Amino acid sequence: MTLTKLRQRSLLGLKDLSVEEMESILDRAAYWESHPAKAHSVMQGKFAANMFFENSTRTRFSFEVAEKRLGAEALNFSAAVSSVQKGESIYDTVRTLESMGIDVGIIRLKPIGMLAELAEKIKVPLINAGDGNNEHPTQALLDMYTMRKHFGHLKGLSVTIIGDVLHSRVARSNLWALRKFGVNVNFCSPPNMQAPELDVNYISMEEALKSDVVMMLRVQLERHESGMLSSAESYREHYGLTVERAGRLAKHAIIMHPAPINRNVEIDDELVEHSQSKIFTQMENGVPIRMAVIERALS
Repeated sequence: MTLTKLRQRSLLGLKDLSVEEMESILDRAAYWESHPAKAHSVMQGKFAANMFFENSTRTRFSFEVAEKRLGAEALNFSAAVSSVQKGESIYDTVRTLESMGIDVGIIRLKPIGMLAELAEKIKVPLINAGDGNNEHPTQALLDMYTMRKHFGHLKGLSVTIIGDVLHSRVARSNLWALRKFGVNVNFCSPPNMQAPELDVNYISMEEALKSDVVMMLRVQLERHESGMLSSAESYREHYGLTVERAGRLAKHAIIMHPAPINRNVEIDDELVEHSQSKIFTQMENGVPIRMAVIERALS
């Protein structure tokens, strides 16, 4: 296989992916959603390695369910119980699994830029399951899929992403992808959680509540020690989606969140499964999206 074809089958991010390529993934996901059988045989005999060098619950299990529904063999790797703990490099670990005959690698890691370097050297398609604060392409695809399914279209929608944009790969992938579809994307963040390198408007919570889609980001409570947050209570007061604020949303508007959720911090407990919330729908949509992405990589 040529390097060009290999890269076309990989999914490293959405920043450089065309509208046509993204639409083909969304359409194929719709196909898989309409065929809800637990297992298919289209990828029988293929080996998919889930290589998570950073903790994950939803993304890892979603990929594994997608792989098994396609009929592929899912091989799960965890850095915590691997030779990485003995000092082995991420490259050597991935290269080892490639040498053993995997057909596709799903990878999550913290170092920014390392995924692109791996893709230059590894001879199997790689799918980005989250790299640092750079991108999380399958999350943005399932977010777009959720919006498109609810509204029937993407062009012309207004989406506000609220929270710690500075450290958010979800915000970046959504920004780059949604804009290509003609979506008006704004951010709403405390000043010390903004990403000044991104060309995007920051609006107030009052303005954010007028959006078609309000997407809350997880408050990274582990950053309290660095002084980024004065307190969870203060954050909720100024930037949380409270029941009172949700009451001011338009009737057609939807609430989204990539999860995991800090209930009663960035979003009130009563709103997680509110009639306008699509949070668990997003998780559900992650499986057909990832089936489409894996199929694309293995086709």
